[in-house]
Amino acid sequence: MTGPPKAPETSAPVESAGHGFGTAPVFLASLSTILGAILYLRFGYAVANAGLMGTLLIIILGHLVTIPTALAIAEIATNRRVEGGGAYFIISRSFGTTIGGAIGIALFLSQAISVAFYMIAFAEAFRAIGPWLESVTGIVYQTRFVSVPGTIALGILVATRGALIGVKALWAVFVVITVSLVLFWVGSPLETGATATLRLFDRIDNPDSLIFVFAIVFPAFTGMAAGVGLSGDLANPRKSIPQGVIWATVVGMLIYVGVAVKLALSATPETLASDDLIMARIAVWEPIVPIGLGCAAISSAIGSILVAPRTLQALGTDRIIPIDRLNAFLAAGVGRANEPRNATAVTAVIALVTVAMGGIDVVARIISMFFMVTYGALCAISGLEHFAARPSYRPSFRSKWYLSLIGFLMCVFLMFQMDPFYAILSVVIMVVLYRWIRANRDTDDVAAIFQGVLTQATRYSQVKLQKSARDRSDEWRPSIIMVNGRTFNRTAHLQMLSWLCHRYGVGTYIHFIPGRLDPDRYQESRALRQRLIDVIHARRSAIYVDTMISPSMRSALAQALQLPGVSGVENNVILFEFTEYDAPDVLSEVHEGCSTAAATRINSLVLRHGEHFFGARSQLHIWLTWHDYQNANLMILLAYILLGHPDWHHAEIRIFAAFPQAEVREQRARLNEMIASGRLPISRKNLRIIPTTDRVDFDRLVETRSAGADLVILGFTAERLADKGPELFKKHPKLRDVLFVSAQQKVIIE
Repeated sequence: MTGPPKAPETSAPVESAGHGFGTAPVFLASLSTILGAILYLRFGYAVANAGLMGTLLIIILGHLVTIPTALAIAEIATNRRVEGGGAYFIISRSFGTTIGGAIGIALFLSQAISVAFYMIAFAEAFRAIGPWLESVTGIVYQTRFVSVPGTIALGILVATRGALIGVKALWAVFVVITVSLVLFWVGSPLETGATATLRLFDRIDNPDSLIFVFAIVFPAFTGMAAGVGLSGDLANPRKSIPQGVIWATVVGMLIYVGVAVKLALSATPETLASDDLIMARIAVWEPIVPIGLGCAAISSAIGSILVAPRTLQALGTDRIIPIDRLNAFLAAGVGRANEPRNATAVTAVIALVTVAMGGIDVVARIISMFFMVTYGALCAISGLEHFAARPSYRPSFRSKWYLSLIGFLMCVFLMFQMDPFYAILSVVIMVVLYRWIRANRDTDDVAAIFQGVLTQATRYSQVKLQKSARDRSDEWRPSIIMVNGRTFNRTAHLQMLSWLCHRYGVGTYIHFIPGRLDPDRYQESRALRQRLIDVIHARRSAIYVDTMISPSMRSALAQALQLPGVSGVENNVILFEFTEYDAPDVLSEVHEGCSTAAATRINSLVLRHGEHFFGARSQLHIWLTWHDYQNANLMILLAYILLGHPDWHHAEIRIFAAFPQAEVREQRARLNEMIASGRLPISRKNLRIIPTTDRVDFDRLVETRSAGADLVILGFTAERLADKGPELFKKHPKLRDVLFVSAQQKVIIE
C-alpha cells in the first residue's frame, strides 16, 4: 500500500511482547471499528438531510478530530516503549497515572459499553427474518434474541481463545465488508434516483439540522484508537501503532467519502430517507449489505472486546483502583501472552448488562462523549509536549502542534454542540474520577504538567520582553529587587514588597547568607530557600524568592544589582529597610546600598518601620519639596500602586507640597494637571500647597501634619544623602512608618 509517510523505525526494535503481532492487526482493529453499523444504517439518512455537500462537511469536521488524534497517537507512541494498555498507557506515561487513570477508567467503560452497542447493531442485521419468525412462531422479533446470546458467546470465545482468535476473525469479517462495499459501489442507481449529474445540495424538505446529523453520524469516524489497545501484543508498537492508526484513519475517511458520493448518485433524498438499508437496494446482490452490516458490527464488537480488557488489565497493573485485591485480580494474565482473562470476564459482564437494558441511543451519546474526552486528551498531550519542549520527549514520528491544538479545540467545541448536558456530565465525571484517584496517591499530575508548560512560557516571555524592552518611561512599572539578611526576624519589609508587587509590579526577594560558598552552606541555603517559599506562599504574596551566599552585603548587592529581573526586563527599583532599634552598622549598610544603586541608575526605596506596622492603612501622606521635586512622579505613582492592594483599598492619599512663596501658584496648577490628566485617585481638597521661607521649621511642619499617618512618603536625592549621610533617614523621628524615595530614572505620569 502507498499513502501516508511511514513512521521511522527506531534503531533497535522493541523486544517482542504478547503475541508479537505486526502492523496489520492494528490496521484491521482500527478500520473495522471505524466501518461500523452507522456506515450501513445511517449514511443514507445523512445524505438525505444534509445533502452531499453537507455530508462531506460532516466527514471533514469529524476528521478534524480523528486525524489530529491519529497523528498525536502516532507521535506519543514513538516517544518511548509502549506496553499493554493502549491509549491508557500512552496517556498515563505522558500525563501521569492520576490523570491517565481517570481517563483510562472512562475509556474502559466506553470500550466495554461499545461492545453492547455493536452487538445490538449486529442484531439489527437479522431484523429481516422478523416477519418469518413471527409467522412461524408467533413471536415478535427483538434484538435481544441475538444480542444477548451473541455477547455471551463472544465473551467466552475471546476469554478462552485470546486475542489470536479475535485477530483471525477480524481478517474474515474485513474480507466480507470489503466485498459488500465493492458490490454496493458497482450497483446501478435506483430508477427513482437516476441522475446524469451530481447534485451537491439536494435534500429532503424540513431536514434535520447539520449539527444534529453530525451528532448521529460522528461515532462512525471514531475507533481508530481501537488498534492501539493491542500495544502489549505487538512486536514493535513504536512502528506498528503509527502506521496502523494513520492508515486506518485515512482509508476510513476515503471510504466514507466514496459511500456518500455513491448514495447521492444512486437515489433521491426522499428515497434515501425512507429506507435505512438503502445500500442493499443499490448493491448488485442485495443480501450482501445485511451480511456486511452484521460483519461490520461484529468486527467492531471484536475490536472493542479485545481492547477493553487490556485497558482494564493495565489499570490494575498500575494499581489505579484503591482496592489492592481488585487490582491484583484485574492485572492477572494467563499464559505466555499474558491474556487478560479476568478483565475480559468483567468487560463481558458490563456489556451483557448494557445489552439487556437496551436504551442504545442514550448509551451511544455517553460513549461518544467519553471517546471525545479521550481524543481531546491525546491531542492536548501532544500539543503540551510540543510547547513544553522537554528534552525527554523525543518521538521518532512528529505531528504539528497546531494540528494537535485544532484536534483538542474541535473535541471541546463538538462535545458541547452535540449535547451540552452530556458534555458537562462527562467532564464532571472525569473530575470526580481524578480527585478519587488522587486522594489515594501523593502526586498531582495536573500541577506537574503545567509546571513544564509554565517553565516554557516563562522562558519565551522573558526572552520576548527582553528583546522588546525600551526606555518607555510612560509605561514604567516597578521591577523591585531586595537583598536582606534579616528575613525571618521581621515582616514589614516583606509586606511592603508584597503590596508594591501585588498587581502592577514584579518583585524579587533575595535572602543574604554571609560566608563562602561550600557544600554545607549551599545545603543550608536550599533549606532556607524552601522555608522562604513557604512563608511567601502562606502570605499569598506574588514575589519570586531566592537565596544568595556572598562574603559581604556589599558584594551581594553588587551581584544582585546586575541580575536580570524575573519578568524579563531589568530591575529598576531596589528596596532597603531598617528600624530605629537597629545597630548603626545596619543604617550604614542602607546608606552604602543607596550609593551603589545610584551608581547603576536604579531607583532606591528605604523603609523605616517600627512597632506601628502601618496602622489601619487608611492615611497615606506624600511630602513634596522644591529641592527633590524630581522624585514627585515616582512617589505619587508608588502611592497609587499601594492603593491597588486590598489592604490599602480604603486609604486616602494626601499630598503636601512645600514650595517658595513665588512658586506656589505655578506648582499648584502643575500638580492639579498631573492629578487630572494622570487619572489619579486623589481629591483636590487633599492637595495642600504650603508656602515656605527660610524661617519655617520644615521638620516640625512635617511632624505636625503627618504624625498620625499610617505611611509617609518622603523624597531624597543622592546629593543630600552624600551630604547628610545615614542620619538623613533618621529625620522626622515622630513619624510612624516612612518610605524614603529617590528617583534615578525619569517617570512620567500622563
